[in-house]
Amino acid sequence: MVVAFVGLTTMSCKDSKKEKATDTHSEMGHDEMSASHTMKDSDAQNSASKQVLADYMLLKDALVATDEGASAKAGEKLEATLKDFNVDNYTSEEQNELNEIIEAATEHAAHIMKSDIAHQREHFQMLTKDITDMVAIIGTDNTLYQQFCPMYADGGAWLSMEKEIKNPYFGSKMMNCGKVQKEIN
Repeated sequence: MVVAFVGLTTMSCKDSKKEKATDTHSEMGHDEMSASHTMKDSDAQNSASKQVLADYMLLKDALVATDEGASAKAGEKLEATLKDFNVDNYTSEEQNELNEIIEAATEHAAHIMKSDIAHQREHFQMLTKDITDMVAIIGTDNTLYQQFCPMYADGGAWLSMEKEIKNPYFGSKMMNCGKVQKEIN
């Protein structure tokens, strides 16, 4: 009878350990899945953020080259990227700010698609403010330089990935007019 009791207790303990091991594995699997989703969301968000900056830089470079057609195409690409930007992974306050910024930036990008170079540069000035505000919320892995030309309108700022000044408001007319105001990141 004692042997039977010990045998049953031993089997019972083994089953209990199996369940714990299974439960632990199950919990780990759930945690790993959550981490995986978070990483995928984060990767998707980083990719979207990088694409907004890449499209903005393409537009800036087209304006530096005083290429109206390339600026229009870059504006069209940026407009599409902004419309697809998903704000779900941000706080509700950030979502509200991002939605307002994206709405205004999309409007400027749409104007750039349809305008002459002078009007493209006017909207680029306002678009830069929106993209700068957006970067403040979404962040960036890149080092950006906020540059400023006091000669354009009341002063025009732009973002660049290079420290060297290449002025998108005047192109070859005043290519080096401006200074670095701030380094971001």
